Amino acid sequence: MAYQLPEKLQNLVPYSPLEGDYPIRLDANESFLSPPPELLQQIGDAVARIPFNRYPDPYCVALCEKFASFFGVRPSNVVAGNGSDELIGLIVSSFAGAGDRMAVVKPDFSMYAFYAQAAGVSVEVFEKPAETLALDADALVAFARERDVRLVILSNPCNPTSLSASRGSVLRIVEGLPDRLVVIDEAYMDFSTGSILDVVDRYDNLIVLKTCSKAFGMAAIRLGFAVSHPTLAIALKAAKPPYNVNSMTQAVGCLLFDNPDYLRACTRQIVESRDRLYREMKRLAEEKSGLLEVVESCANFVFARFADPRKVFEQAGKRGIALRYMPPYLRISAGSEAETDTLLEALRQILT
Repeated sequence: MAYQLPEKLQNLVPYSPLEGDYPIRLDANESFLSPPPELLQQIGDAVARIPFNRYPDPYCVALCEKFASFFGVRPSNVVAGNGSDELIGLIVSSFAGAGDRMAVVKPDFSMYAFYAQAAGVSVEVFEKPAETLALDADALVAFARERDVRLVILSNPCNPTSLSASRGSVLRIVEGLPDRLVVIDEAYMDFSTGSILDVVDRYDNLIVLKTCSKAFGMAAIRLGFAVSHPTLAIALKAAKPPYNVNSMTQAVGCLLFDNPDYLRACTRQIVESRDRLYREMKRLAEEKSGLLEVVESCANFVFARFADPRKVFEQAGKRGIALRYMPPYLRISAGSEAETDTLLEALRQILT
């Protein structure tokens, strides 16, 4: 008798980023900034000192201490992961199981539902209004209670809408669901305001996720953090794989947080690029009827609605510009000055 895949895996669709050779990649919300030569030299020196025959520190003690110092939390609040993706999967599989329910909002980061499906957890979808894309915190709390979910997960600022719910709104969700786990993914919070990282010790049902892939420009090393009440942090450390963050990533991460001025300068540059992209696209929307709406951004990208998004996506691709297709919207990452110039000129040519 032929082996049958478990039911939870039969309909699982692998994540498929846009493939192809695009000189300008504005589709994945990566940073357009690369580390300066002096930091690259420090990274090379640090990697050369690694004892490659030894396992890495299983709890990333030095790294978590430096992260905690940078963000103003305690090391006991912090768990490091092989990217935020690993931590999302770990949280879902550890705090929920087959037959349990998890609430996500729509639109939001698609991988939340993916990891729930992989763990056999049912996904309950809370739809945001298409007209505003805004999050109604009180309605989400009522929805989570009505559907009897074990956990709620959402990004703030939201990927892909670029909108940010207020700090007060997010805390209403946490406080309104004291007997459910609430996970707030702050991957894009470095570009906005309203983080709730400072209150993790007050709530034993809250986990905040952070990443080094966006503002800090280190997507290649795969490094994320879960920040929570120590009770939850201890549980995550018990549930995670023993050596989940490799020694090279730990070394590079330590160097990053040893250079706080560099990290803040990177964030400022990306915000300046985003603001310019938003302003120029708003101006373009006044000139071109094919660009219907440009959502005000609190992230490192712009979310824009087009009359014919497929045409814009394909025509931009032919010009070597990769965008994220999310009809009727396109998500466009903030790029370098030259990349933004090229994008805007392409849009002027494509749009009617």
